[in-house]
Amino acid sequence: MKKALIFSFLVGFLFVGCKKENEAAVPTCIQERLQAFDLNEACGSGASVERHLFQGNPVYLFNPGGCTVDSVEVRSEDCGLMGYLGGTLGNSDINGVDFYLNANYDAIVWAN
Repeated sequence: MKKALIFSFLVGFLFVGCKKENEAAVPTCIQERLQAFDLNEACGSGASVERHLFQGNPVYLFNPGGCTVDSVEVRSEDCGLMGYLGGTLGNSDINGVDFYLNANYDAIVWAN
């Protein structure tokens, strides 16, 4: 019984520790933007926030999902709006550079 309790505690600690570490990697302003995005802009399913590396810096893509033709919002790690991808015009440029050819996927920050 004692071994099972210790094992359960350690497994629970590992999961909680990983979640906090992952959250700490996301800047506070991005976390705040994510809350507003989830409440007001994200579709009921298929929405996501991804981190990519672009021009040597992390950027965050806010994809509302498939229920809208809205474009994907691109923000810097200090929450500055860099531009939009997709939409009705199919834009792929951020800072005058093709994002899809020059960005590297890093992680999913949030998805529903």
